[in-house]
Amino acid sequence: MPSTFTRRTFSAALAGLSAMALLTACGSGSSSGDSGETVRFGYINDFNGASLIAVAEAKGLWKKHGLTAETKVFTNGPLQIQALGTNNLDFGYIGPGAMWLPASGQAKVVAINTLGNSDRVIAQPGIDSMEQLKGKTVAVPEGTSGDMILTLALKKAGMTKSDLKVVPMDPSTIVSAFSSKQVDGAGFWYPAAATIKKQVPDLKELAKNTDFENDVSFPTAFVAGNKLVADNPDKVEKVLAVLREAIAFRSAHTDETIELTAEKLKIPVDQVTADAANNKVLSVEELDALTDDGTIAKWLTGMNDYFVETGKLKRPVDPKTYYTGDLFIGAGK
Repeated sequence: MPSTFTRRTFSAALAGLSAMALLTACGSGSSSGDSGETVRFGYINDFNGASLIAVAEAKGLWKKHGLTAETKVFTNGPLQIQALGTNNLDFGYIGPGAMWLPASGQAKVVAINTLGNSDRVIAQPGIDSMEQLKGKTVAVPEGTSGDMILTLALKKAGMTKSDLKVVPMDPSTIVSAFSSKQVDGAGFWYPAAATIKKQVPDLKELAKNTDFENDVSFPTAFVAGNKLVADNPDKVEKVLAVLREAIAFRSAHTDETIELTAEKLKIPVDQVTADAANNKVLSVEELDALTDDGTIAKWLTGMNDYFVETGKLKRPVDPKTYYTGDLFIGAGK
C-alpha cells in the first residue's frame, strides 16, 4: 500500500465513514402518503434498490394499500439487516452478497427483485489479470456483492484473499481511494464504479457477474424483520401488494420507471439507464412462476453453497426457511 494511505489513516477514515453511514441510514429519507399504517422501508441509491420505491411513491401505491411509507437510504444491505434486527426498520433491500444474512436466520426474504449484473472486480491501469493483483492492495465492502464477486474471481484464478492485501472499506471510501490510486483494485459495483471511471477512464474490469452465471445467479431482494413477518402478516401483505404493483409497472414501463428513479435519486436519466442495463428486470408473472417451479429456490441454494464454502454459513440451509415466496404470491390474490 502506498505510504500516503497508512493503516492509521485508513482506520480514521473508516471510523468517520462508519459514523456517517449510520447517520445516513437513520437520519435521512422521505415520507410518502398522508394516512394509514406507517412502514419504515430501506433502500440503496441505485436502480435495483430505489426503482420500486420511486414507482410506489409516484403512483400513490402506498396510500392505495393503506400505508404511509418512511423511506431511508442506506449504503449497503448488511446495514439494513442490522436495522431490521434492532427494530429500526421494517423492510429493506439487499444485493446478492448480503443474502447469507437472511439465510443465517437474521431476516426473511419477502420478494425477489431483479437478477444483478452490476458487480465487478476493477483494477488500476496496467493490471490486466487477477494474477497481477497478487500482493496488491484491494478494497472491498465486506459482506456485499463486491465481496462476493472478488471471492469468485479469485477462485477462478486459483487464488484466495490471502494472496492479496484486502482492505475492508465503505463504498464511498472505495470511490475516493481508487480514484486517487491509493488502492490497486476493488470488488465493487455499478453505478458507483461509473463514478470512478470518470476519474480513471482506463481502469480495467477483471471480472463481472456473467463470468459465473453457469454456476451462480445473483438475485437482489427485499427483506423484512423476522418478528414483523411472524407478528404482523397483514402489514406484510399490504407491502407485498405495493411491491407487486410496482414490479408490474416497472416491467411494463421501464423507461418511465427509469425517469422516476432518476427524479427520486436526483441524478441524470442516462446514468440510471446505464445502471438499469446491468440488471435483468423480472415481471410479477415471472417471479410467481419461478417461485412455483423451484427456480428461485435453486438460485438461493446455489448462493448458500457459495456462502458455506466461504465460511459465511456453517451448513447448507433450505431456502424455505427464509424465502417467503408463498406470501409474495398470496399478496396477488
